[in-house]
Amino acid sequence: MITKLDKNKVRKKRHARVRVKVQGTPEVPRLNVYRSNTNIYAQIIDDTKGVTLAQASSLKLENVSKSSVEAAKEVGKLIAEVAKTKGIEKVVFDRGGYLYHGRVKALAEAARENGLVF
Repeated sequence: MITKLDKNKVRKKRHARVRVKVQGTPEVPRLNVYRSNTNIYAQIIDDTKGVTLAQASSLKLENVSKSSVEAAKEVGKLIAEVAKTKGIEKVVFDRGGYLYHGRVKALAEAARENGLVF
């Protein structure tokens, strides 16, 4: 019997494998990316306390298609600025089981260009 693959289920399995190796600490928190069809979200998380330290998303962006690479660049820039104000300079990158391509890559590169180190 042939079953239809659920892409999100496969992504979550991939993400679980990565999360075994990628942990956020108070000194070096985790930069997590979630990508939906319409928006992109980024969070900086301290896994030891289970606390979100900073977040940014394309929900409140104006003049940009929210599902585009340009929106991802703006979110990357925004998350880096928020992290700087909270005193966070170094993070570990968690791509959330997505390929490092397109919107995820644009967000990561924009965050690097604006001062986050990973």
